[in-house]
Amino acid sequence: MTPTGRATDLRFEPPGPGFWELDPVHFPRPATRYWIEIHPAAFKRGTSEFARNYGMLIDALEMAYVNGFAYKIVRPVAEAELPRRFQRAEEVYQRKFWREQLRDWNETLKPASMKAHRELQSVDPDALSDDALAAHLTRCRDHHAEMLYQHMRFTAAAIVPTGDFLAHVGDWTGLPPSELLGLMRGASPVSAGASAQLGQLITAVRQDPRARQRLESEEDSGRMLEALRALDRGTGVAVSAYLDLVGYRLLDGFDISNPFALELPDALRRAIRAAVAGTAVDASDVEGRIAGVRGKVPEPHRAQFDELLEEARLTYPIRDERGVFSDIWASGLMRRAALAGGRRLAAKGRIHEAAHFVDAGLEEMRALLSGADDGPSADELAKRSAYRAAHGSKEAPSVMGTPPPPPDLSGLPPAAARMARATGVALNALFGSSEAAHEKHMLRGLAASRGVYEGPARRVSHPAEFDRINKGDVLVTESTTEAFNILLPLLGAIVTDSGGLLSHSAIVAREYGIPGVVGTREATERIADGARVRVDGDAGEVTVLG
Repeated sequence: MTPTGRATDLRFEPPGPGFWELDPVHFPRPATRYWIEIHPAAFKRGTSEFARNYGMLIDALEMAYVNGFAYKIVRPVAEAELPRRFQRAEEVYQRKFWREQLRDWNETLKPASMKAHRELQSVDPDALSDDALAAHLTRCRDHHAEMLYQHMRFTAAAIVPTGDFLAHVGDWTGLPPSELLGLMRGASPVSAGASAQLGQLITAVRQDPRARQRLESEEDSGRMLEALRALDRGTGVAVSAYLDLVGYRLLDGFDISNPFALELPDALRRAIRAAVAGTAVDASDVEGRIAGVRGKVPEPHRAQFDELLEEARLTYPIRDERGVFSDIWASGLMRRAALAGGRRLAAKGRIHEAAHFVDAGLEEMRALLSGADDGPSADELAKRSAYRAAHGSKEAPSVMGTPPPPPDLSGLPPAAARMARATGVALNALFGSSEAAHEKHMLRGLAASRGVYEGPARRVSHPAEFDRINKGDVLVTESTTEAFNILLPLLGAIVTDSGGLLSHSAIVAREYGIPGVVGTREATERIADGARVRVDGDAGEVTVLG
């Protein structure tokens, strides 16, 4: 038995000295060998940079994998470095350093990343020779590693202003983070799946009877999408622009074991259909919410409230954009190249299924393509794939090692203490699940997004099952990532096992304006697929009706 109380045949030992914490929010399933090879170094490089740039009292976060499960550890900064960190924290708040990062992201790095994605995307891996495909896989891996680093280096910009807002306004008003985060709604259109390309697609399809007819037909979804691409009068251009933007992004997760959008054309078609039929997301009530909270702030602090809110809303989009336009797209391109290799090896009888190729490490992929005898066998790759499918993070202990004492912020300089508290508040809102007790037919989680909705539960254990989602379903899953926003038009509500009020699931639910309850711990075990449920995003409760 694990400390979670679930039976498992796996043995867990800490990957090194110190206190290790499981990350089921981002990694609810075991990782591939490729991911285990590429992720830790890029993750550490990015976290070390943001910690240094923001004057944080950590050297870096590190990630290690035990039985394929992701564990993270916080490495403290060296004592000799503390004076420089104290000074840097002061500079960050004086300069509002996150604004510089946001400008760099919007003006330079995001456009450059999209250009690099499109260059790799323009290569048809199926048309390459074996040697050229091996080289292409290496280029995709190198690009993927850089995008993982980029994702992490912007983490502080994504969490510090929001955590600072939550800490201060929580002190002044006593309001819970769930209510305060409601003031962020409308600040991150990308979290609701919005893009200029989607808007243009919606307009073009609505004005083109041929496109509407194809979209509503019973035609095979893959062929239907290609037919829409081929339409004239600007419709095909609009459809192609949208599919080229989102088609190779992973629909969920970060590892190359997860499908990209074009692999699930039925789900993509239903999402487009719902988006064309739907209306724009209405965030018009946010000004009233802001006024209501501001009225509870003591008069002497209202000017600071306005400033903190402005900074939090300004940086809120980068929380999801750094994934959508960095590693989630790059991971999909790596998967696309790997699947091309898998198809040719499966056709030669070298592996059992094309999809098993994603369970090889990069050098193993290159060896298999070259025909070398030192690559993994077909049976070995099938075994790795079966292992990932059979296990989940609930089998793994949530922590390993002895936890350190809580940090004492009382003796820190003001800016350093403020930075530490803002970071702690934000990370708790990201990872902290509910601890409330459940009842027989009711689960309690965190009230992530307001509203009440009743509908059929769609229990999804893996992104490959997203094509089972129908319009109006309640998604019940372990967790989601920011790229899931493509499918939001289909959902009536979201319920997750893991994650807090700043998890991707919570953010996308708020931005799209659907009820959300996150961090229930047990929803995927206690809610049957197809059961009718009531999701109360105000109270943080999910009731199984039958």
